[in-house]
Amino acid sequence: MSDRKWITDLDDYECTLSAETQTIAKEELREDENSRQTALASMREWIMQNPKIKNVRMDSNFLLRFLRFKKFHITLAQEALERYVLLRQTFGVAFNCLDITIPMMQDLTNLGYMFACPKRDSKGRRVIVTRPGVFDLDKFTNADMCRIHGIVYETLMEDEENQVRGYVHFADGQGVGFAYLTLFTIKEAVRIVKNGERTLPMRHKEVHGINVHPSMKFALDFGMSLISDKIKSRVRLYSNLEEFLNSGNIEKDILPKEYGGNMPMSEMIELWKKELVNAHPTLMSHDKMAVNEELFSAKAKEGAVSALKRNAVSCGSEGDSLCGISGNFRRLEVD
Repeated sequence: MSDRKWITDLDDYECTLSAETQTIAKEELREDENSRQTALASMREWIMQNPKIKNVRMDSNFLLRFLRFKKFHITLAQEALERYVLLRQTFGVAFNCLDITIPMMQDLTNLGYMFACPKRDSKGRRVIVTRPGVFDLDKFTNADMCRIHGIVYETLMEDEENQVRGYVHFADGQGVGFAYLTLFTIKEAVRIVKNGERTLPMRHKEVHGINVHPSMKFALDFGMSLISDKIKSRVRLYSNLEEFLNSGNIEKDILPKEYGGNMPMSEMIELWKKELVNAHPTLMSHDKMAVNEELFSAKAKEGAVSALKRNAVSCGSEGDSLCGISGNFRRLEVD
């Protein structure tokens, strides 16, 4: 199987991490030059001998995100990668055709629905701002929401510093009301939240939320019940912006001017769009990832969301379809 053509070639890893980040990687993830080389060799050998995997990236950057996610427990990292590629195939709406040039994705980005602040916080982490209140339920679908999240997260995961340092989330619930609960069924919400935490190789370090409407409290409580105690302990909610800023949990100058910082949100979004454009070719190449789904047990596939195969079309097809999701499609199907 060594002559197979992979999405990316096997490369010789060259460390680009800052000295401080390398220290963090050693202390928190058990990563050093020796463990990296050993683990990368093991991952590649396992992939080449694994009949379940048809195609995947073989470059160090991609493989290391799973090793770092699982603190260099090689077997756990292998399981995570396998599960990730399976999820890509069975939940295509959130992982396939992560194309920032799609008009809906451009609109959501320009609205500031979700973007990463350009400056890192004092711990070297990127802060992801999410503003669900700008998500127009009459214009966008839950498929659009899944896809823009996929674009943002996959773009950020390309940066090795982010893989080690992790992410801080800041969400503004202003404008989000009861109607937003129609976006997903309970079953869909459960699958998405659990897969988001367990399958995406991201280190979520802090989550901060402001302006949560009282009508959404029960939904928020339900969501909190789905996440692990580790992530739950990292969630902080504030009644308003002032309370959040007084907490000092995120330096003010990191955030947009509209949230107490210095740089206007519009300028941050323009900088973020440049990152999205740079990552675009890589994200589009991910559509080549594939597994032999029939080799997975029913238990392994349990929890994976349907890829909407009945509606699947190729990226760039004519009509009102967005890579398999029609413009008026509202509900995802769940296995």
